[in-house]
Amino acid sequence: MNAILGGGFAQPPIQSAQAFRALLEAMARPGRIYSVDGAHPPAPISIAAGVALLTLTDSTTPLHLAGAADNEALRGWIGFHTGAPLVAADRAQFALGTWDALQPVGRFRIGEPSYPDRSATLIVELPLLRGQGARLTGPGIQSDARLSLPETAAFRANRALFPLGFDCILTCGDQLAALPRSTNVEDA
Repeated sequence: MNAILGGGFAQPPIQSAQAFRALLEAMARPGRIYSVDGAHPPAPISIAAGVALLTLTDSTTPLHLAGAADNEALRGWIGFHTGAPLVAADRAQFALGTWDALQPVGRFRIGEPSYPDRSATLIVELPLLRGQGARLTGPGIQSDARLSLPETAAFRANRALFPLGFDCILTCGDQLAALPRSTNVEDA
């Protein structure tokens, strides 16, 4: 029971504002890695993924949990701290899991031509998040950036759908980075 009740922001107004700022900065500057703190979700979820959930979800944001993230402790923690309704992948506004657990990504919403914002944001738990690997270019990146990604083909295919497509928040430990659908991705 303590795992469900604990682990949220100790100072919600301050910590949620700081976390929101970090998430906005990450989306605006793809490939940059930001450190966040304040959340202590149940295993196997990282601090950064917990921070993203506490900041971005509430009782009006449908959430899909994939793979090991779909466990009783995390469902209870989310229910207590955010109240986000848990849904199937095709109805999710946010989805959380490892890259493998989130496959196939084609099942997530990519928006509609009149409403491209009606798409999913994937919170992808990674074993490693580093500023090396795939080459990123596009809006918010001065020349190019590098980021360790689980693959590049799915992100290139997602970019080809622009302005439709999903967005990603990549998390590992207390670090996060973002990969919006507008980012061009090339192999290292």
